[in-house]
Amino acid sequence: MDDIAWEEPFCGEGASCFRLGTDQNSNAYIAIAGAESTYLTDTREALRNMILEIKAGKADHLL
Repeated sequence: MDDIAWEEPFCGEGASCFRLGTDQNSNAYIAIAGAESTYLTDTREALRNMILEIKAGKADHLL
């Protein structure tokens, strides 16, 4: 398995902290801070698209 380069945790209000990471094979990772061994993974492009869709409000109904 490739090494994952994790970013600093992103924390919303309260204790919800997530980390984003990437590896050298263009994979992206999302994990709960402190539980990086359990992660969601996809391509960097898929992560980029997901973030753009969230920023555009397409996940607001989940709030």
